[in-house]
Amino acid sequence: MDKKILIVEDDRPEANALVDKFTQEGFLVSTAENGKKGLERALLDHPDLILLDIIMPEMDGLSMLNELRKDEWGKAVPVIILTNLNPDDEIVRQKGVMDFSYFLIKSNWKLDDVIRAVKKELGIAQ
Repeated sequence: MDKKILIVEDDRPEANALVDKFTQEGFLVSTAENGKKGLERALLDHPDLILLDIIMPEMDGLSMLNELRKDEWGKAVPVIILTNLNPDDEIVRQKGVMDFSYFLIKSNWKLDDVIRAVKKELGIAQ
């Protein structure tokens, strides 16, 4: 398949579970534990899709997304928000970023659902 995804998640067990599942599905996976490192990795590696948490140290996910969208390549890369927040939470409203493909609330989604959303976004037959 050779589709590259970047998982930006500070919760190590959660990131590891996502990496394992996506690797089993044939994706090339890289990770970053905060928005600052995620932005650097994204601009360096140009993944096909980014899975992005919001609440993280150093730089939150929405700040990372704002910075990413300033880059010519970064304007177009699909981003799926995967968080414990919901779209009405204060930090989400404050940042005002709505430039993402999906907003998935972790407690409502199973790993297989996340895989399906990523495959759908990338146009991969299921």
